[in-house]
Amino acid sequence: MKKTSTRLADGRELIYYDQRDDSVRDAVDRRPLDPTVTTSEVRRDPLLGDSIAVASHRQGRIYHPPADECPLCPSQGDRLSEIPDSSYDAVVFENRFPSLAGDSGRCEVVCFTSDHNASFADLTEEQARLVLDAWTDRTSELSHLPSVEQVFCFENRGAEIGVTLGHPHGQIYAYPFTTPRTALMLRSVAAHKEATGGENLFDAVLERELADERVVLEGEHWVAFVPYAAHWPYEVHLYPKRRVPDLLALDEEARTEFPQVYLELLRRFDRIFGEGEPPTPYISAWHQAPFGALEEFEGVNRDDFALHLELFTIRRTSGKLKFLAGSESGMNVFINDVPPEFAAQRLREVASS
Repeated sequence: MKKTSTRLADGRELIYYDQRDDSVRDAVDRRPLDPTVTTSEVRRDPLLGDSIAVASHRQGRIYHPPADECPLCPSQGDRLSEIPDSSYDAVVFENRFPSLAGDSGRCEVVCFTSDHNASFADLTEEQARLVLDAWTDRTSELSHLPSVEQVFCFENRGAEIGVTLGHPHGQIYAYPFTTPRTALMLRSVAAHKEATGGENLFDAVLERELADERVVLEGEHWVAFVPYAAHWPYEVHLYPKRRVPDLLALDEEARTEFPQVYLELLRRFDRIFGEGEPPTPYISAWHQAPFGALEEFEGVNRDDFALHLELFTIRRTSGKLKFLAGSESGMNVFINDVPPEFAAQRLREVASS
């Protein structure tokens, strides 16, 4: 992998990730952009104990542009985009409309491929490995920023999810705090560790899932399963079999196998609702250990956390979506319409030939 860092016309950082070491990236951003102005502010809720970001400048972000005006495609002639070069393998740049900025963290965009009509599932194993390496590199770089405590790499896919740009891309949020979902996991890990005299909760969960009927895919180094208490109609968790706290700690064997398992999983997601259905909308989310202090989680350190990816769709059956209504949105109590065992069986049935 070759990494080339440059700056856009308004001062934001852009990084090319290339498969070839002889790639030259010297194109200049020719757009007449003003410096980026953000109003991001993090506020803490005293009752719930969590934090929210207020970012009013995002009201002006680009919304469903036509394909020939996509800001994530390479620049071509007089059609200038966020990527100055006329081609790229993978690229990461600072979001022009970030939810988090400055002392409140950082937001980046990850473009998986220059092909506007592709999806992550269409990538080759080599391309998917390059994206994994980019995620890992950004996790490392962002973790060293003084305002950052947790790095979150994710992909939103599909208009049903709320995606406003059709180009295959994801995002990276670098939070200035430990996110509520991660904090819940760490508290559960701490309680289990104390109650069992030191047993790791992630290890116990993985051991149980490996022995159950909800395993969807299993390789030498990775396993994908529908969790026992899945919140979403079709939800799969992907774990490395050797517990590591973050992407940085994956060994070469796990990095090599990841594209094979993950690409197959995404392709099955696109087949679960049958032929002729539109692409399955999904959220794909990497969960990594925070880089900040963990004193509030007594007896727990970073190595007690298990890196994993959670993939789920809001589509519950053909032509129908799962909406977060009163119980889910008001009380955070999910009601799942699809039994996890059925979801796992369905995902096994649509295995590619």
